[in-house]
This record gives sequence, C-alpha cells and structure tokens, in this order.
Amino acid sequence: MKAARFHEHGGPDVLRYEDAPDPAPALRRAIVRVRACALNHLDLWQRRGLERVRIPLPHISGADVAGEIVDGGGAFAAGTRVMLHPGLSCGHCDACAKGRDNECPQYSVLGYMSDGGYAELVSIPLENVIPIPEHVDFVSAAAFPLTFLTAWHMLLTRARLEPGNTVLVLAGGSGVGQAAIQVARLHGATVFATSGPSKMAATKALGASQVFDHYADDFSKGVRSMTDGRGVDIVVEHVGEATWDRSVRALASGGRLVTCGTTTGYRATLDLRHLFARQLSLLGSYMGRKSELLEAAPLFFSGRLKPAIDVVLPLKGAAAAQERLEQAQQFGKIVLEP
Repeated sequence: MKAARFHEHGGPDVLRYEDAPDPAPALRRAIVRVRACALNHLDLWQRRGLERVRIPLPHISGADVAGEIVDGGGAFAAGTRVMLHPGLSCGHCDACAKGRDNECPQYSVLGYMSDGGYAELVSIPLENVIPIPEHVDFVSAAAFPLTFLTAWHMLLTRARLEPGNTVLVLAGGSGVGQAAIQVARLHGATVFATSGPSKMAATKALGASQVFDHYADDFSKGVRSMTDGRGVDIVVEHVGEATWDRSVRALASGGRLVTCGTTTGYRATLDLRHLFARQLSLLGSYMGRKSELLEAAPLFFSGRLKPAIDVVLPLKGAAAAQERLEQAQQFGKIVLEP
C-alpha cells in the first residue's frame, strides 16, 4: 500500500509518500480501506518528537479515519462503509468494564503508538468500527470522530453543561473549537468564542453570539461586558499558555474551565485566591468514551452536527497539509484522501 510516513523526527519535510507493508489480518481486528483521514495536532507532535516518548519508526500517523471494510474479521461484510472510533483501550480493566474506556491504563489513540490512517489501509480493533449511512460522505465522516467526541466529553461529562449556560470556546475555528460551539448550542447554551481576525465571521456563522479576536482583545473583559459583569459558566480551553489567564478571568463565580490541550505551551500560572474565593472548577479532559461517540453519531448522521471542512488534499500532500495546520491557516478540519 501507499502511505505518508516519517522515518525520523523533524519538520513537515520528513514525511515521505512511499510504499509500506499492508496490515496483516489478525484476530478481533478489521482492515479498512481508507477513503479519508483528518488531521489533528497530535500528528504534528508525533512528527516533531515528544519528550520521553519513543514513537515507533517508521511511523504512520492519523487518528480520524473513514472508509470501507476490506476484511471485517467475521463481524462486518466487505464494503461496509465505516468511520473509526479513535480511542484504543484494553476492554477488560475496571475502567473499561464501567464504560470509562478513555480512563483505561492502556488507553491510546489510533496513529499514536500504532499505525494510523495516513495510508491506503489501516488495521483496527472490531470494537472501534462504526458503520455510517450511505448519505454520509467519507470526508465528513473522517472529520467528525475525534474533535466532536472530545468536545462532547468536555462539555457534557466533565463540565456538566446545562440548558441556559453561557459558554466561551477558545479558538472557535479549530477542530475542537468548531465542534464545541455546535455541541454547546445544540444543548441550549449561549456561546461566545475567540478566533483570529480572518476566521471571526466563519466562527460566528457556526453559532457563536459574539466572537473576540484572541490576538488583539482581552476577551475576558469582552465576555464580562456581554454578561453584565458576571462572566461565563464554562470555558472550553485547549490553547494553553497564551490564553490561560484570560480564560480563568472570564469565568463567573462557580464557573468551570475544562481543558484538553496546550497548543501554545503547557506552563500557566494561577492566582489561587480566585480559585477558592470564586469557587471555580478546573477540569482536565482527554478524548472521550465510545458510548459518547455513539450518542453523538446520530446527530451527525442527521445533519444536526456538521464538521467544518477546511481543505481536502491528496495523501501525497500530507506535508503541505501538516504545514497548513502548523501555521494555523485552517478553519475546521484538514482532510487527506488516499
């Protein structure tokens, strides 16, 4: 098969479009012909190299995959149209048994320590296969799972979103950002967002009541102005160091900040007096449970949740795709097609 993989860590130029071994059939696994694979920031971090993490080389990234079953392992017919749940868990530990598979001690993400979807074929546990209807296109199906699962878990499970809440979504034009705006709006929240100047109109079109320029504005003051000085109930954070202080200051008393990423850096400071005096909650969130993806999927299939697609490029253009993501040029998801 053809794949876009790297043999060493470095810039986008280390990605090679080349022949790679086909995945071998294995017990309790399916082989899927990849029709589309969406990019995530995890792909960039793997390629650059992660501190104290040894990525198996040569490596094929890609967690967000849609395609057709080639070998269904006896569970799915060849040709079945599917998208893949990107979370990999052991299936038998206490967390998995209780349906909290993203808390599994062996939890990983497709394409992180295993080969992923930057290829013509990918191997996946049968439990991770989700059939999709005929009317759902592969590009959208690849762009949906990771970001919408992440946003769903952040808002509904961790931050306990309720109808009537006010929500601030950081980087509303990003994959997680555009998903979080839609999930929050669908569940009856008023949504504010931040974005770069060129993405503000498109971010507002997703359903944000007000969009702040996160490069030029103090969005914490903007949010308080829009809420009569109160602040928001929930902040969806995944930017990290560059926005952390303003995100905390944007919270109302009793507010919840939920974070799933650190795209600008992982060192942040916190005035603990604000934490206890205003009774704030700071919540970490990682991926989500398969049950949550299955809960969200019908809303995607019916068109009530719709991933924003930035650009679709051929698999041999993986380096250009990663460079676009690295420079934050995208609005929504960048997708590769073999």
